[in-house]
Amino acid sequence: MKLAGPVNGAAGCYSFDAMSASASIPEPQSAAAVLMVRPACFAFNPETAASNAFQRPAALAETGTADSALREFDALADHLHRAGVQVILGADTAVPVKPDAIFPNNWVSFHQDGTVVLYPLLAANRRLERRRELLDQVIHDGGFEVTRTVDLTHREACGQYLEGTGSMVFDRPNRIAYASLSPRTDPEVLGEFAAALAYELVTFEAFDQSARAVYHTNVLLAIGSGFAVVCGGVITDPLQRQAVVERLRSTGREVIDITTAQMQQFAGNLLELAPSAGPLIALSRTAWDSLDLWQRQSLERHGTPVIAQVPVIERLGGGGVRCMLAEVHLPRRALRR
Repeated sequence: MKLAGPVNGAAGCYSFDAMSASASIPEPQSAAAVLMVRPACFAFNPETAASNAFQRPAALAETGTADSALREFDALADHLHRAGVQVILGADTAVPVKPDAIFPNNWVSFHQDGTVVLYPLLAANRRLERRRELLDQVIHDGGFEVTRTVDLTHREACGQYLEGTGSMVFDRPNRIAYASLSPRTDPEVLGEFAAALAYELVTFEAFDQSARAVYHTNVLLAIGSGFAVVCGGVITDPLQRQAVVERLRSTGREVIDITTAQMQQFAGNLLELAPSAGPLIALSRTAWDSLDLWQRQSLERHGTPVIAQVPVIERLGGGGVRCMLAEVHLPRRALRR
């Protein structure tokens, strides 16, 4: 474990045989626990800016940035904790500097069969975020069990990347991974992931108004137990767009379309969670304010909104509330007598 091709026409759909003995066990869509990493050196990351149009360094003064981000982080963690979510708080280390440590969902995902997946990251300074201590904290402090590690980080040496649940949005019960291809989402690594976890792939291409590939799938698509938020306008090929929407609807979900302008306000960057009190939908104030009345009411039919103010993190980091949460689907450790 390492720690410290475009698709044309219709969306690509591929199925892979299971390598996991537990692949046939249905996994719930939403988790009751999340890993969050409290940043030590949050800042604008120039290594990621070339492929992330959501980073806007000119939008905010640099003075007080780190302190503002910490306040936003702490408020979100508190909101989730009060709503009944188990929040496992990991601490970033000041050395080496990791400006994007606040976004753990890009380097790790946790699955119900006990699998942990480690992902290859495009920016070299982001690879420092993968730390054994954080995984140990999920296991020991969180009370979870890990039985298998799928390590895809060897792909970095080949210039191939797959940035976790940024690159992929999971329909967990149906074992489908939706992925918008970009410099951070490589089709060959997607295939390796799908083979290891017995997932079907639905791949497509998405472009913003400047004809740049949308850097992560989770800014244009979010999937809950009974709904899907999707920015169909950036899936510019109509056959791909239709295939994605039809696949989402085929699983019984209500599809809530958002505009490109709303996507740019992080309206697609949200996450359903499932504490014992009932489902909730975590998203930012920026995202919520961009939605119209019908869109808000549609979301509220599926969960209670938990709304957090994270403008500094969004504008300088280029990621929103969903990016800050690595949901933990691992099995609980058996109590020993």
